[in-house]
Amino acid sequence: MATGASNADLAILLLDASRGIQPQSKRHACILGLLGIRHLAVLVNKLDLVGYSEQVFRSFQREFSGAVGQLEFETIEFFPVSASLGTNVVYRSPETPWFHGPALLEYLEKIDVNRNEDHKPLRLPVQLVQRTHDFRGYSGQIGSGRIAIGDSVTVLPSLRSTRIKSIVSFDGELEEAIAPQSVTITVEDEIDISRGDLLVDSQNLPFSTRNLSAQIVWFSEQPLAPQRRYLLKHTTQVTAAEIAIESVLDVNSMTSQASQGLRLNDIGTVRIETARTIFFDSYRRNRATGSFILIDPGTNNTVAAGMIIGPAQSLKEAAEQRPGIVVSIGPDDPVLEVLKRAGLQTQNLAVLSNWNRKAVDLLSQAGMHVLVIDAPLEVQDVIRHSLERLLDEIQLSP
Repeated sequence: MATGASNADLAILLLDASRGIQPQSKRHACILGLLGIRHLAVLVNKLDLVGYSEQVFRSFQREFSGAVGQLEFETIEFFPVSASLGTNVVYRSPETPWFHGPALLEYLEKIDVNRNEDHKPLRLPVQLVQRTHDFRGYSGQIGSGRIAIGDSVTVLPSLRSTRIKSIVSFDGELEEAIAPQSVTITVEDEIDISRGDLLVDSQNLPFSTRNLSAQIVWFSEQPLAPQRRYLLKHTTQVTAAEIAIESVLDVNSMTSQASQGLRLNDIGTVRIETARTIFFDSYRRNRATGSFILIDPGTNNTVAAGMIIGPAQSLKEAAEQRPGIVVSIGPDDPVLEVLKRAGLQTQNLAVLSNWNRKAVDLLSQAGMHVLVIDAPLEVQDVIRHSLERLLDEIQLSP
């Protein structure tokens, strides 16, 4: 599913009106959201089994919208259907006079799914170097952007710059090519370019690092083993990688929880350290250079698909970093203003006026001290440090 969805801009998700919303449906919606699907069509199916009840449909609509509200879909549309009877699939049905939207087919014919990848910065991973006695060309599929004869490009990792001399495709020579065309290009200068290199816009370079933060969907029945190395395939290059788990998503509550492992179908946030420098964009910015897969080197099986969030600390630095102190304080406590001023000076103290467990966990894990104003009693298990310890840590007297 993840592989197919990574190349799509619209997804159709079926819910069974006779069974309620299942955890698997929430998991699928979360995967679709992570993969950057822009439009989601939710079909409340088998509505004939509940008498085409508007109340049932609206209940599904409210519950599912609330469950996936934090996911970044541009649009979410709901359709009351009976797939076996064709209700609201091709034509609107008189069985649902209370539904004023279009039939599914009409919606699919009118929705705009143009991604405009050619408007993004150039990213051309080199798949093959073609050599003859008088020709040297570099072949690959344009991941994003456009390329024209005379354009300045930078070759990564060498950081050498050159200009495009010619562009050849299946249809012959071109003046210009855009994503996702497959092309062979030649350059004006004799520089070393190999498979796995990346040609990019000289004015808009990607991130360059061995350490990155990402979200992954785990495919394998064998759990992720943080102590072992996997192979990370990114664009056209493969490198060894070590994985550290930061959290796993609870699809029932749609919140991140601490975890020591990832199992089949788990969705987790991880920190990755690669053996070689890789060049990437965030997945939200560029799917072509923001995605990767993990491969088990022992079996050669693909065990996970990943979406890059951005650069991260190295695993060694993260292991040496202590979690921040988390305390609660009353809104009228005179120490509050002192702590706020200290936080502005030291840049390592965050003040939260409303309790948010995910924010507290993320800030604390990043080494930030967290001051929660008047935290509720039911979360005192998380407020695990004393005010005196925090004052001592930032070198203030109580």
